[in-house]
Parts: sequence; structure tokens; C-alpha cells
Amino acid sequence: MDRFGRSYCPQFRHQSSEVSMTHIRADNQPVTQITIVDSEPDKQSEALSVMAERARFMARQPGFISISLHRSLDGRRIVNYVQWQNRDLLRSAHQAPEFRREWGHFDQLTDEIDPNLYEVTEVIESGQ
Repeated sequence: MDRFGRSYCPQFRHQSSEVSMTHIRADNQPVTQITIVDSEPDKQSEALSVMAERARFMARQPGFISISLHRSLDGRRIVNYVQWQNRDLLRSAHQAPEFRREWGHFDQLTDEIDPNLYEVTEVIESGQ
């Protein structure tokens, strides 16, 4: 359980067969960044591989809470859902040389990258 009272286990750190999801809450929320990445279907797998490698690096940085990578079934988009304790720690992780090392290669695999910060306004769960 984290400091926000959520139980989670990021997919790329998780070693057992148990399935876990990031818990999204409207109260006491961390910084949420959602990045939409456009790529050609024949490049989606390689772009995801680069993103997963970066996610493993980010998981070791101060303030990390979780990262979830999603791919569209048509092969044209990747969504990266990131939760971090605060903006300054997220910014610092993004500016690390190790994170930026593969930037040029990643740009060759993608058409557009659109990162934005969000806040949760409403959560409706099963049975509500």
C-alpha cells in the first residue's frame, strides 16, 4: 500500500501472475501525466519496447508511483499513464540523461508525442 492508501504493483516490476491496476482517485491525488504517442503499426512494438525500457528507469526515480503502457488495437497509438508524487520530481526524472539517451531513436519510431498533466475529477466504480 502506498502513501495515498492505494494498493498497486506496476506491471513492469510485478513478478507474480497476479494482475494489478493503478487505483485512480479524485481525492488526495498525485500528479498524473497522460502521453498519447502516434506511430505507424509496423513501429508500435519497437516504440513500446523503448517506452518499457524508459519506464523501468523511471520506476527507480524519486517520487515514482506507477506507469501503465497501453497500445491501441489498430497499432497506431500508445498511451502512457504516469503517476508521480509531485511535478518537480517528475520533471527531474524526465530531464535525467539516462532517460533522454534514446530520444532521437524514439522520435524515429513515432509521428507525434503529446504529453499533458491531468487531474482526476470523477471516479465511478462498479456497484456505485
